[in-house]
Amino acid sequence: MPGIASITTSLGRFTMPRPWVPEAPWLHLIRVDVVDDEGATGSGFTWTPTIGATAVRALLDDDIAAAALGSTTDPESLWPRLWTHLHEAGGGGITTIALAGLDTALWDLRGRRAGLGLSDLLGRRRDTVRAYGSGVNLHLDAASLAAQVERWIAAGYDAVKIKVGKPDLAEDVDRVTMVRELLGPDRRLMIDANQRWDVDRAVSSLERLGVVDPAWIEEPLRSDDTAGYERLRQATDIPIALGENVHTIHRFRDLVDRGVADVLQPNVVRVGGITPFLAIAALVDDAGLTLAPHLLPDLSGQLALALPQVTEVEDVEDAGFVAIGAIDPPGPVTIAEGLVQAERRPGIGFVIRDRVVETTPVAR
Repeated sequence: MPGIASITTSLGRFTMPRPWVPEAPWLHLIRVDVVDDEGATGSGFTWTPTIGATAVRALLDDDIAAAALGSTTDPESLWPRLWTHLHEAGGGGITTIALAGLDTALWDLRGRRAGLGLSDLLGRRRDTVRAYGSGVNLHLDAASLAAQVERWIAAGYDAVKIKVGKPDLAEDVDRVTMVRELLGPDRRLMIDANQRWDVDRAVSSLERLGVVDPAWIEEPLRSDDTAGYERLRQATDIPIALGENVHTIHRFRDLVDRGVADVLQPNVVRVGGITPFLAIAALVDDAGLTLAPHLLPDLSGQLALALPQVTEVEDVEDAGFVAIGAIDPPGPVTIAEGLVQAERRPGIGFVIRDRVVETTPVAR
């Protein structure tokens, strides 16, 4: 197995067509390029929506590069060694986000060497998987939210997800009721509280929001509050989705063993890359639960085609890498009529642009 000869990084800030929050209209992507000692190359990335990008890059340039240079290019062998090396700085968070940059580059290198795209490298099981429409929309007024939902319906999605967590619960009830009426009875509606509630507020909110038959409630509590989720699990029959802010397989195993979530949502970057994502997917599969990858459809869509328990992929409106100008069009993953498809491009199928691309935000 060749060794790692060089690791280089570059940081780009990309303006979102539809900013998630007015004060931070960008996504930050750190491109990681690897060259092995035979001259083969791989290009990966890591990602931070708002904060931490320079810290992540510094960890890559300093501690990860120093530990990885001269080591194997096999990501599955290298990842646990690097995670152990970095653990003093934290088992998850910035450490795993930084590890994702090198891990995705090494998987890209492996795919390019084999002449296979990621789905085929892992063993493609299907050619399409469903996507659901999603958006950061709690700040939208009712008319703008309705327009967004109507765009998803017109685009062929049979499931959508909206944010809840308004200070006045009655406003949440009005908004989800409006969306349910737009969707009709046959499309699925998921709701996402983004960790805004405590247990008591979650229980009282779900008692009223349950009238729209939500397919799941996502992150009703802080992701660290396992005891709170155990209490909530006993108080509601609405399926619970959790995982976008969970960083290690050990925490996912804890959630699975305690039976607090029905849908697990690892983010391929936050957990440390493709290598740990696959291990978490196997854990979820063994438990008979559902895996719903969080964000990043340009990569998670390819993974979904190779994993048995993924039934749908999240597509946040205008947040894909082509939409924000982070990769050259067309991307390796396309979503049309609510279906995800992936081209058979070697490696992960895209390279992050190494420059900042400015676009004009859409008026809200």
